[in-house]
Amino acid sequence: MSDFYAIAIDGPSGAGKSTMARKLAETFGFIYVDTGAIYRTVGLACLRAGIDRKDVEAVMELLPTLEIAIRYNGAGEQRMFLNGEDVSTEIRLPEISLCASDVSAHQAVRSFLLEMQRKFARENNVVMDGRDIGTVVLPDARLKVFLTASAEARAKRRLAELLAKGESQSFEEVLRDIRYRDEQDTARAAAPLKRADDAVELDSSELDFDETFAVLCELVITRLAVEPEAAE
Repeated sequence: MSDFYAIAIDGPSGAGKSTMARKLAETFGFIYVDTGAIYRTVGLACLRAGIDRKDVEAVMELLPTLEIAIRYNGAGEQRMFLNGEDVSTEIRLPEISLCASDVSAHQAVRSFLLEMQRKFARENNVVMDGRDIGTVVLPDARLKVFLTASAEARAKRRLAELLAKGESQSFEEVLRDIRYRDEQDTARAAAPLKRADDAVELDSSELDFDETFAVLCELVITRLAVEPEAAE
């Protein structure tokens, strides 16, 4: 068993996993590992290469040519590098979400990235979010949370984020993408999205950010006996 604490936060697309995980890490002094960004980076690589993301053989041929690295800047923000290039902004484009969902369905991709994720947890106190963190990546995590919300609630939040960035999409388009990702993530053969048996399920459909975060903080304090770091 690792000497470090690992917090695994799983859940469907748009549930707020990344936002909550990042805030938890900042509050308790852990390292935040956004695993979705890693899959987005692979998805971007496939898009740039012009290959069919659902073609397993084509994706497998591409993987050995990819050098993917996670680095953290002075502010503690995770940055993703693809073959030496910082692609942290580009992987957040709406079309990359679907690319990430497609490539993450391949067992070859998941196996390719698995050790990278586990290495962080062996060497640091981490908060890691994704689809299969508690079930596959970190099955021994000290605290597992399955964060979810209705598709409609998730679509509303995602639309607000896009509009704030000046991106134009309709609610119907965002909801369709959310439902597509849900179907892809739960139906795939490789590490499908599901709640770990020992995970705490938290439905945030009727909760705002502060209410959801308060519940998560209480779980960390009670389950791990870890206190928030003193504010500077």
